[in-house]
Amino acid sequence: MKPELLIAAGLLALTLSACGGAEKNSAAPAAAAQGKDDHADEGHADEGQSGHAHKEAAGEAGHGEKEGEEKPEATTIPNEIARRSGIVAAAAGPGTVADEHDVQGLITPLEGRVARITARYPGPVRSLRANIGDPVKAGQTLATIDSNLSLTTYSIAAPISGVVLARNASVGEVAVEGTALFEIADLSTLWVDLHVFGADASHLRPGLPVTVMRMGDEKGVDTVIDRILPGTATASQSTVARASIKNPDGLWRPGSAVHARVTVEQQPVALAVPLTALQRMDDGDVVFVRDGERYSARPVKLGRRDARRAEVLSGLKAGEQVVVEQSFLIKADIEKSGASHEH
Repeated sequence: MKPELLIAAGLLALTLSACGGAEKNSAAPAAAAQGKDDHADEGHADEGQSGHAHKEAAGEAGHGEKEGEEKPEATTIPNEIARRSGIVAAAAGPGTVADEHDVQGLITPLEGRVARITARYPGPVRSLRANIGDPVKAGQTLATIDSNLSLTTYSIAAPISGVVLARNASVGEVAVEGTALFEIADLSTLWVDLHVFGADASHLRPGLPVTVMRMGDEKGVDTVIDRILPGTATASQSTVARASIKNPDGLWRPGSAVHARVTVEQQPVALAVPLTALQRMDDGDVVFVRDGERYSARPVKLGRRDARRAEVLSGLKAGEQVVVEQSFLIKADIEKSGASHEH
């Protein structure tokens, strides 16, 4: 759990415990006095009557709960505490649920934006002025070479702006004509080759929205499928859908594996809630409905869902205020109340 969520949960628990403690302290003198009166009146009662009296007292101390009664499914939280804890409610209403496909992919440079720099004439390398990873500008000198033919020194310049991907030369060694000394790529825009298998490939087409994410991340960049490549990838026998992404900060790197979410279709639904509103209680899905300062657990039946929201088939009405942020705090407080009742 994130530190800020732990702080919010602790604040909520401490504040509500303080409120509960005050109520218990104010009720203690009255309960003690009542206990003395009962003891005086029933001093000569038989053992069975005494046991019955204790059961009734226990029932009163247990807030009137009867044996077998279900635990409470609601809690009351003052608005100020809810605000400081980050609890947010919003009106339930219609929405869309996406038909999505999760696929794997690979980052590659754009064709035509990779340059291989070779020596024009053979001869020893006199100097090298760029290393792997260096950004270079078009026309910038990368190396100087002593020509064996003209016995003069000539320079080699970068034909495009980009980043040095490879350097295959050392000072003093002989540069052979036609051998690549440097490889430079313009990485400001990259391709994402998405590998799609089986029947999923039939659902893909150019123009479909795609969210590309680094492995392990749930947030990424949004783009669209540019094209579906003809044929299949030889090794994996997958269909390749190609998209492009901007890379202004250089954090996307060629050769990196990524995962992506392709949205095939947006399906409207009559009622939807964000996944952040859902919790599990008593082996079922619930949302928490706010009415003033009271929050009630509402069992719901769910339909379709995607990575952000779920369709609600029953258990909730449009317009009802549903907790959409920090819903786990409401669940924790209800379960804590239930545990104190059982105790």
